[in-house]
Amino acid sequence: MPLGIDRSHFYEEKVKHIEKSNRVKDERIGSLETENAMLYLKLAQLRGALQHTRQESIEIHEQFEDESRFRKSVAESACKFKQELDNIKKDMQSVQSAAKEIPKQFNEQVQHANSVVQRHKMAFQSQSSSLSELQERLAHMELTLHDVTDRHAKEKKRRQELHNTLMELRGNIRVHCRVRPLMDFDRGQEDMSSFGRQGAKSEVVVHFVDDENVCVRTTKHNKVFEYERVYDMTETQNGLFDEVQPMLTSLLDGYNICIMAYGQTGSGKTHTMLGSHKNEDYNPTRETHPDEGVIPRAARELFRLTSEKQKGTHTVEVSVVEIYNNDIRDLLSHDPNIKHDINTGQDNSISLPTIISKQVDTVYDVMCLVQHGLHTRRESATMVHEHSSRSHLVVTLTVVSPAPSFFSKNSAPGDKPTTKTLQPTPRDSKGRSSSLSSSGSMPSGSMWQSNDISTNSAGQAVIKTKLQLVDLAGSECVGMSGVKGQALRETANINKSLSALADVLGALAEHRAHVPYRNTRLTHLLQDSIGGDAKLLILLCVAPAQRYITESLQSLGFGARARQVQRGQTKRRLPSSAEKVSMDTPKNSRSISVTGPPPFSQR
Repeated sequence: MPLGIDRSHFYEEKVKHIEKSNRVKDERIGSLETENAMLYLKLAQLRGALQHTRQESIEIHEQFEDESRFRKSVAESACKFKQELDNIKKDMQSVQSAAKEIPKQFNEQVQHANSVVQRHKMAFQSQSSSLSELQERLAHMELTLHDVTDRHAKEKKRRQELHNTLMELRGNIRVHCRVRPLMDFDRGQEDMSSFGRQGAKSEVVVHFVDDENVCVRTTKHNKVFEYERVYDMTETQNGLFDEVQPMLTSLLDGYNICIMAYGQTGSGKTHTMLGSHKNEDYNPTRETHPDEGVIPRAARELFRLTSEKQKGTHTVEVSVVEIYNNDIRDLLSHDPNIKHDINTGQDNSISLPTIISKQVDTVYDVMCLVQHGLHTRRESATMVHEHSSRSHLVVTLTVVSPAPSFFSKNSAPGDKPTTKTLQPTPRDSKGRSSSLSSSGSMPSGSMWQSNDISTNSAGQAVIKTKLQLVDLAGSECVGMSGVKGQALRETANINKSLSALADVLGALAEHRAHVPYRNTRLTHLLQDSIGGDAKLLILLCVAPAQRYITESLQSLGFGARARQVQRGQTKRRLPSSAEKVSMDTPKNSRSISVTGPPPFSQR
């Protein structure tokens, strides 16, 4: 471009053009940014739609799989239904074929039934002619049944008389001896290697000879004791009770029964009467336990005998007492430390009117009450025995039963009592019945004691007999047991009461004019069992070891003296002034108070 030319207008034009071009570009950029933002927004929307589409695709896929599985299951079900349908078709064909045979079978059955009816009709016609003969035979059988019933009643009465006669021939005081096995504690401080060997303190010196004899081997000579029954070391609880069981039959015949265990500490008295010491509960179960002793077995036998009688006629009450330090304690009372006095009735019967006596229906109820009493019974460990009883336990089961019919005040008008009046039984100096004064005849084989007949609320005469089960505390040597303090006082009282018991038996055996029953509470409480009308069984429990030979000889000698006591015929119980009882006595009630003359004063 030639010099001198003015270019300013040219640059202005160009600047304007460029500025315009820039403005257009800026506008274009702005529109592109706007368009880009819209595209980003659309992209986000498309992404959301894509995600939603994917989710729908997954759901459709799952629905497709579910539908496929459903179709598969439907196909399987259809196949199964088809098979079942085929089976049903086959069954229908068999049913149709059977239905076609039904008319034929029905006709055959009808023909057979008609023939049977004809035969029975002919038989009925032939038998109806002998109906009068059958009626005559029935009448004859009824007469025969009545005769058999009468004979059964007579034989039952004869059985009772023979049973009581057998018991009397065996003796009203019977003595059994049980020799326990050798135990670990019999060796004392000796070494185990010398246990039971000759010359050791644990040597067995008490030997079972036969069912009636036991032999004690001493350094000088052998001494043999004879009893009604001797049990060896292997005898079971059940085998021992088999010999005791016959006595319980007399209980419901109106006779008092007393069973006591006598022996030194650790000789097995509590095991014999209650059960194993390994079981602290003494097996208060409803079922028979092989280790249970005489008390639960006697209760079970008593309830078995009452179950054979008319329902509701016999009730049983139980009381549990202990004699501790020459005091009587009621173990069923809330306060067992309360002292109780002994009352002596007009007929020399013994009662404790202030103790609690509860009605029971099962052996389980009895053992629960006994167990409750055992929780408060005095026991302590000595050098001789871990669970030495420090008191005498007396469990009394009282049976209230109806008296013979001729004592009922509600007798029928046509019934004539066999006896018009009964006079009290005369007593000799020893308190034993000597004769009976009566204006009429009485049942043979029994002697009645009172002319005061008690009745229940229905006017029926009732009698009250008792089963006393006694677990005596064990006699012990103070030097051997190692007791001191309170235990020494307990031992002195135990030995004193057992010695008094031996004195009473000695006085009875020698027929002394005075029998010292009241020297201790034990002998006073058991007065009507030892020297009265009860049937008494003494279970001697003997330890076999040499270290107890003095106590064993004393126990065996006690049993020998008891066998020498002659008490005469046992008397059957009758309602007396000391037994005003009611058949509907409520449970948990106390014993009925004694009526008549005041009780004898305590010495």
